[in-house]
Amino acid sequence: MDPLRTPKLADALVEHLEQLILEGALRPGEKLAPERELAAKLDVSRPSLREALDKLHARGLIETNKAGNFVSQFLTPMIDPLTSLFQSSEQAVKDYLEYRCLIEGEAARLAAIRATDVERDAIARCLEKLRDAHDANDLAAEADTDAELHMLIYEAAHNLVLLHIMRALYEMLRSDAFYNRRQLYAKEGSREVLLTQHFAIAEAILARDPEAAAAAATAHIEGVAHTLREMQEEETRVARAMRRMGRAELLARPTE
Repeated sequence: MDPLRTPKLADALVEHLEQLILEGALRPGEKLAPERELAAKLDVSRPSLREALDKLHARGLIETNKAGNFVSQFLTPMIDPLTSLFQSSEQAVKDYLEYRCLIEGEAARLAAIRATDVERDAIARCLEKLRDAHDANDLAAEADTDAELHMLIYEAAHNLVLLHIMRALYEMLRSDAFYNRRQLYAKEGSREVLLTQHFAIAEAILARDPEAAAAAATAHIEGVAHTLREMQEEETRVARAMRRMGRAELLARPTE
């Protein structure tokens, strides 16, 4: 029989930290605790921790600079080129919303089934945060909390592929690759509708009602798509009217 081999502590640390990154417990861009503090929390020596961090750095999962150790923005090499391609593309917006319609209901359904008590508490707190941003008329905070709520739902669905794909898409959405979220919230009447829709999704998840959660999530994305179509149509009408008003500049002046 081959002798049993105990894995090096540093390798065990690498595996542990990789798992945390994979599961979304450690997120791209987040700063890790200082080495001394992190070693104490993990109950390992600083040399073993440093060796593990070096290996994670070599794998592109950890970045180190003067400010400390950070989880790498490993999605950036994919996101930045795609953002440039998708930006201002009407077809990309349509395809994005079509994809969301396909996936959003299932994500909410899974979250209603699989969410832990800790995740339900996080969703409930995020709802209150969303309400506070709405009451304060803070469009930027409301849009950001909207994204935060959706990410919490993806995490609660406990599907790692879904989580990382949607995180990449949301990074592009934050960069206005598909549409301007603040403009969506600025449209008259939309904030109240969006708030109601988000509460319907989250409350169904908290009630452990998968079918209601799926229906509410799908209705939400369909509603967003409808609002964006209205905004685009209005912009088209305004642009057409402005062109008509400026037509005189292109015509010869009548002779006296």
